[in-house]
Amino acid sequence: MEEIIVFFYSFREPIFIMVLSIFLGIEVISNVPSVLHTPLMSGANAISGVIIIGGIILVGHADLSRFSLELILGILAMLFGTLNVAGGFAVTDRMLEMFKKKKK
Repeated sequence: MEEIIVFFYSFREPIFIMVLSIFLGIEVISNVPSVLHTPLMSGANAISGVIIIGGIILVGHADLSRFSLELILGILAMLFGTLNVAGGFAVTDRMLEMFKKKKK
């Protein structure tokens, strides 16, 4: 228990900034109108694409003879980045369908 208190005391400024940025992000995202959702999702997909490339580079430089931290982080980055890109394109596609005229 003392180690946790020492950790939080040692890193109190970064933890405070992280918590504050989480609350700020929730507030900003909850007030985004539907019209802006598609461009914002496209930007998030671009960022996730960069994360996937970083994961590929990390796995390429990892020691494959054993499970290293680089290998695990690279695989997780590629997995979560790919899920985010695929989900983002699915949500963007559904959002754009809402703006198309209905065919009779």
